[in-house]
Amino acid sequence: MDELEVLKKAWKQDQHAFSQVSEQDIYRMLHQKSSSIVKWILIISILEFVFWNVISIGFSDEQYQNKLKAYGIEHIMFVVNCVNYAVLVGFIFVFYKNYRSISILDSTKTLMKSILRTRKTVQNYIWYNLFIITLTVVISIVMMFQHNADVASLMQKEIAAGHQTLFIVGCVLISLVFIGIIICVFWLFYRLLYGILLKKLYANYHELKKIEL
Repeated sequence: MDELEVLKKAWKQDQHAFSQVSEQDIYRMLHQKSSSIVKWILIISILEFVFWNVISIGFSDEQYQNKLKAYGIEHIMFVVNCVNYAVLVGFIFVFYKNYRSISILDSTKTLMKSILRTRKTVQNYIWYNLFIITLTVVISIVMMFQHNADVASLMQKEIAAGHQTLFIVGCVLISLVFIGIIICVFWLFYRLLYGILLKKLYANYHELKKIEL
Protein backbone atom coordinates (compact mmCIF):
# COMPACT_ATOMS: atom_id res chain seq x y z
CA MET A 1 0.00 0.00 0.00
CA ASP A 2 1.52 3.36 -1.04
CA GLU A 3 1.67 6.53 1.04
CA LEU A 4 -1.43 8.00 -0.58
CA GLU A 5 -3.57 4.97 0.28
CA VAL A 6 -2.35 5.08 3.91
CA LEU A 7 -3.33 8.74 4.21
CA LYS A 8 -6.74 8.12 2.64
CA LYS A 9 -7.40 5.20 5.00
CA ALA A 10 -6.43 7.22 8.05
CA TRP A 11 -8.53 10.16 6.89
CA LYS A 12 -11.63 7.97 6.48
CA GLN A 13 -11.16 6.38 9.93
CA ASP A 14 -11.01 9.67 11.82
CA GLN A 15 -11.98 12.65 9.70
CA HIS A 16 -12.05 15.04 12.71
CA ALA A 17 -8.48 14.25 13.70
CA PHE A 18 -7.05 14.09 10.23
CA SER A 19 -9.26 16.46 8.20
CA GLN A 20 -6.84 19.40 8.09
CA VAL A 21 -3.53 17.58 7.85
CA SER A 22 -4.67 14.70 5.69
CA GLU A 23 -6.35 16.88 3.07
CA GLN A 24 -3.13 18.79 2.60
CA ASP A 25 -1.03 15.61 2.56
CA ILE A 26 -3.34 13.84 0.14
CA TYR A 27 -3.30 16.88 -2.15
CA ARG A 28 0.49 16.95 -1.96
CA MET A 29 0.71 13.28 -2.95
CA LEU A 30 -1.80 13.69 -5.79
CA HIS A 31 0.05 16.76 -7.00
CA GLN A 32 3.35 14.90 -6.97
CA LYS A 33 1.92 11.85 -8.74
CA SER A 34 0.14 13.96 -11.37
CA SER A 35 3.29 15.95 -12.07
CA SER A 36 5.26 12.72 -12.48
CA ILE A 37 2.66 11.31 -14.91
CA VAL A 38 2.67 14.47 -17.05
CA LYS A 39 6.48 14.37 -17.08
CA TRP A 40 6.38 10.80 -18.39
CA ILE A 41 3.88 11.81 -21.07
CA LEU A 42 6.37 14.47 -22.19
CA ILE A 43 9.31 12.03 -22.13
CA ILE A 44 7.42 9.32 -24.04
CA SER A 45 6.22 11.78 -26.69
CA ILE A 46 9.82 12.94 -27.28
CA LEU A 47 11.11 9.35 -27.45
CA GLU A 48 8.30 8.44 -29.83
CA PHE A 49 9.14 11.44 -32.05
CA VAL A 50 12.81 10.42 -32.17
CA PHE A 51 11.93 6.75 -32.77
CA TRP A 52 9.67 7.40 -35.77
CA ASN A 53 12.17 9.84 -37.25
CA VAL A 54 14.95 7.26 -36.99
CA ILE A 55 12.68 4.70 -38.69
CA SER A 56 11.76 7.24 -41.39
CA ILE A 57 15.40 8.11 -42.08
CA GLY A 58 16.29 4.42 -42.22
CA PHE A 59 13.69 3.77 -44.95
CA SER A 60 14.30 6.99 -46.90
CA ASP A 61 16.96 5.54 -49.15
CA GLU A 62 17.41 6.20 -52.86
CA GLN A 63 15.07 3.39 -53.83
CA TYR A 64 12.30 4.83 -51.67
CA GLN A 65 12.80 8.33 -53.11
CA ASN A 66 12.71 6.93 -56.65
CA LYS A 67 9.46 5.14 -55.86
CA LEU A 68 7.91 8.37 -54.59
CA LYS A 69 8.97 10.10 -57.80
CA ALA A 70 7.59 7.25 -59.90
CA TYR A 71 4.26 7.54 -58.09
CA GLY A 72 4.35 11.33 -58.47
CA ILE A 73 3.88 11.98 -54.75
CA GLU A 74 7.33 13.19 -53.67
CA HIS A 75 6.07 16.79 -53.34
CA ILE A 76 2.85 15.74 -51.61
CA MET A 77 4.73 13.60 -49.09
CA PHE A 78 7.24 16.39 -48.50
CA VAL A 79 4.43 18.81 -47.59
CA VAL A 80 2.69 16.18 -45.43
CA ASN A 81 5.93 15.44 -43.59
CA CYS A 82 6.72 19.13 -43.00
CA VAL A 83 3.24 19.83 -41.63
CA ASN A 84 3.37 16.65 -39.56
CA TYR A 85 6.74 17.56 -37.99
CA ALA A 86 5.49 21.06 -37.18
CA VAL A 87 2.31 19.75 -35.51
CA LEU A 88 4.17 17.07 -33.53
CA VAL A 89 6.72 19.60 -32.27
CA GLY A 90 3.78 21.80 -31.29
CA PHE A 91 2.21 18.96 -29.30
CA ILE A 92 5.52 18.27 -27.53
CA PHE A 93 5.78 21.95 -26.65
CA VAL A 94 2.24 21.87 -25.19
CA PHE A 95 3.15 18.75 -23.17
CA TYR A 96 6.17 20.63 -21.85
CA LYS A 97 4.00 23.64 -20.91
CA ASN A 98 1.53 21.33 -19.15
CA TYR A 99 4.35 19.77 -17.16
CA ARG A 100 5.83 23.15 -16.21
CA SER A 101 2.46 24.54 -15.16
CA ILE A 102 1.37 21.48 -13.18
CA SER A 103 4.67 21.46 -11.26
CA ILE A 104 4.03 24.84 -9.59
CA LEU A 105 0.30 24.62 -8.86
CA ASP A 106 -0.96 25.32 -5.35
CA SER A 107 -4.71 25.00 -5.82
CA THR A 108 -6.87 21.89 -5.98
CA LYS A 109 -9.20 23.41 -8.58
CA THR A 110 -6.30 24.56 -10.73
CA LEU A 111 -4.69 21.13 -10.56
CA MET A 112 -7.97 19.48 -11.56
CA LYS A 113 -8.27 21.81 -14.57
CA SER A 114 -4.66 21.11 -15.53
CA ILE A 115 -5.26 17.34 -15.38
CA LEU A 116 -8.31 17.64 -17.66
CA ARG A 117 -6.38 19.91 -20.05
CA THR A 118 -3.46 17.44 -20.22
CA ARG A 119 -5.83 14.53 -20.77
CA LYS A 120 -7.57 16.34 -23.62
CA THR A 121 -4.22 17.29 -25.20
CA VAL A 122 -3.05 13.66 -25.18
CA GLN A 123 -6.35 12.49 -26.66
CA ASN A 124 -6.07 15.08 -29.45
CA TYR A 125 -2.47 14.00 -30.02
CA ILE A 126 -3.55 10.37 -30.44
CA TRP A 127 -6.40 11.27 -32.81
CA TYR A 128 -4.06 13.46 -34.86
CA ASN A 129 -1.53 10.65 -35.21
CA LEU A 130 -4.26 8.22 -36.31
CA PHE A 131 -5.45 10.80 -38.86
CA ILE A 132 -1.99 11.41 -40.34
CA ILE A 133 -1.32 7.66 -40.52
CA THR A 134 -4.63 7.11 -42.32
CA LEU A 135 -3.93 10.00 -44.71
CA THR A 136 -0.47 8.65 -45.56
CA VAL A 137 -1.80 5.14 -46.21
CA VAL A 138 -4.67 6.43 -48.37
CA ILE A 139 -2.31 8.59 -50.47
CA SER A 140 0.06 5.65 -50.92
CA ILE A 141 -2.75 3.29 -51.99
CA VAL A 142 -4.25 5.77 -54.46
CA MET A 143 -0.87 6.54 -56.01
CA MET A 144 -0.02 2.84 -56.21
CA PHE A 145 -3.18 2.13 -58.22
CA GLN A 146 -2.43 5.05 -60.51
CA HIS A 147 1.28 4.53 -61.10
CA ASN A 148 2.28 0.96 -60.22
CA ALA A 149 2.94 -0.97 -63.46
CA ASP A 150 1.90 -4.36 -62.04
CA VAL A 151 -1.38 -3.02 -60.69
CA ALA A 152 -2.08 -1.16 -63.95
CA SER A 153 -1.42 -4.35 -65.96
CA LEU A 154 -3.73 -6.39 -63.73
CA MET A 155 -6.42 -3.74 -64.03
CA GLN A 156 -6.22 -3.79 -67.82
CA LYS A 157 -6.60 -7.59 -67.85
CA GLU A 158 -9.66 -7.43 -65.60
CA ILE A 159 -11.22 -4.69 -67.74
CA ALA A 160 -10.58 -6.71 -70.88
CA ALA A 161 -12.26 -9.72 -69.25
CA GLY A 162 -15.30 -7.60 -68.35
CA HIS A 163 -14.61 -7.66 -64.60
CA GLN A 164 -14.01 -3.92 -64.16
CA THR A 165 -16.72 -3.34 -61.52
CA LEU A 166 -15.81 -6.48 -59.58
CA PHE A 167 -12.13 -5.53 -59.69
CA ILE A 168 -12.77 -1.98 -58.43
CA VAL A 169 -15.09 -3.16 -55.64
CA GLY A 170 -12.55 -5.80 -54.60
CA CYS A 171 -9.72 -3.26 -54.53
CA VAL A 172 -11.79 -0.83 -52.47
CA LEU A 173 -12.76 -3.51 -49.95
CA ILE A 174 -9.20 -4.79 -49.63
CA SER A 175 -7.92 -1.23 -49.18
CA LEU A 176 -10.53 -0.48 -46.50
CA VAL A 177 -9.67 -3.68 -44.62
CA PHE A 178 -5.96 -2.86 -44.85
CA ILE A 179 -6.54 0.70 -43.61
CA GLY A 180 -8.75 -0.60 -40.81
CA ILE A 181 -6.04 -3.03 -39.67
CA ILE A 182 -3.40 -0.28 -39.71
CA ILE A 183 -5.63 2.04 -37.65
CA CYS A 184 -6.43 -0.71 -35.13
CA VAL A 185 -2.76 -1.61 -34.71
CA PHE A 186 -1.72 1.99 -34.07
CA TRP A 187 -4.77 2.64 -31.86
CA LEU A 188 -3.76 -0.32 -29.68
CA PHE A 189 -0.17 0.95 -29.71
CA TYR A 190 -1.22 4.39 -28.43
CA ARG A 191 -3.72 2.85 -26.04
CA LEU A 192 -0.90 0.88 -24.44
CA LEU A 193 1.61 3.73 -24.64
CA TYR A 194 -0.52 6.53 -23.18
CA GLY A 195 -3.68 4.82 -21.95
CA ILE A 196 -2.21 3.61 -18.66
CA LEU A 197 -0.83 7.07 -17.83
CA LEU A 198 -4.13 8.77 -18.72
CA LYS A 199 -6.04 6.28 -16.56
CA LYS A 200 -3.81 7.05 -13.56
CA LEU A 201 -4.06 10.77 -14.22
CA TYR A 202 -7.86 10.63 -14.38
CA ALA A 203 -7.93 8.60 -11.16
CA ASN A 204 -6.00 11.44 -9.50
CA TYR A 205 -8.62 13.85 -10.81
CA HIS A 206 -11.41 11.89 -9.11
CA GLU A 207 -9.47 11.81 -5.84
CA LEU A 208 -9.02 15.58 -6.02
CA LYS A 209 -12.71 15.95 -6.74
CA LYS A 210 -13.51 14.09 -3.50
CA ILE A 211 -11.29 16.49 -1.56
CA GLU A 212 -12.86 19.52 -3.24
CA LEU A 213 -16.34 18.30 -2.35
